[in-house]
Amino acid sequence: MADKLASVADAVAALVRDGDSLVIGACLEAAIPFAAVHEIIRQGRRGLNAIAPISDAATDMLIGAGCVERVTGAWVGNVSGGLAHNYRRAAEQGLPHPIAIEDHSNFSLAMALMAGANGLPYVPVRSLLGSDILKTNRRLIRADDPFSPGKPVILVPACKPDVAILPVQRSDRDGNCHFWGSLVLVQEAALAAERVILLADEIVDTSVIVSDPNRILFPSFRVSAVCPARAGCHPSSLTGVWRRDTPFFVEYHTRSRDREGFLSWLREWVFDVEGHEAYLDKLGDRLERLRITGWAPPEPVNFAAV
Repeated sequence: MADKLASVADAVAALVRDGDSLVIGACLEAAIPFAAVHEIIRQGRRGLNAIAPISDAATDMLIGAGCVERVTGAWVGNVSGGLAHNYRRAAEQGLPHPIAIEDHSNFSLAMALMAGANGLPYVPVRSLLGSDILKTNRRLIRADDPFSPGKPVILVPACKPDVAILPVQRSDRDGNCHFWGSLVLVQEAALAAERVILLADEIVDTSVIVSDPNRILFPSFRVSAVCPARAGCHPSSLTGVWRRDTPFFVEYHTRSRDREGFLSWLREWVFDVEGHEAYLDKLGDRLERLRITGWAPPEPVNFAAV
């Protein structure tokens, strides 16, 4: 893809393949790339490994649509509602088909992505000692700490996703981008993944990006596609731009409580909607009411060299 600027649909078509492992956002409850999730469902991807630092209802939608074969993460849920219903149905009843679950804590998954980002084969942690996660995730290895004889550690293998899909507040056409707010695992996910798709709320000139180099978390050569996607994270939040649409999450959680309700929701909000712009049109005035109108800029800094 010579020109990195692409629609969400084109980026998913070119860069997300059946069987891929993918990070669906990396900020826990915020900045979740729902626009890309909807497109993955529309395009019928199958056999995915959803690497889920929570990612709210996004992973649940993919599971319910039959896209996911494996979940690597600590939890799949609708944070304001509890454990996600499609995830539970797949795990307990094999609906729409069984899924494998590679258990992690949020911290151990973060360490796995950190190892992947830094070219390490694994990282040692202590926080998993005594937990039942070791009984279900056989890829975690208990070992002796060579620097503290008699004290065990858990070796967490590196996580190297095929794709990371990350919303950002702004980007230029080449993938030089700014992200601010709670960073969580955005940088680690981008550096660990083979391919990175950005959902940019705003496309700006490169001069805007280089005016504040500290907000550039990863180099543009790591980015495969830049998708102009205003509110591409709806119904999740994006620091300084969009508030979380909690009633939308509540409705999804309620309707997805049974399989028929979820399929009805999926038809209404994904299959009967022709792409992200049509999704925004369907939201109508509701979206503008979610726009953050307050203004809390940081103090200016001076990057002058002379």
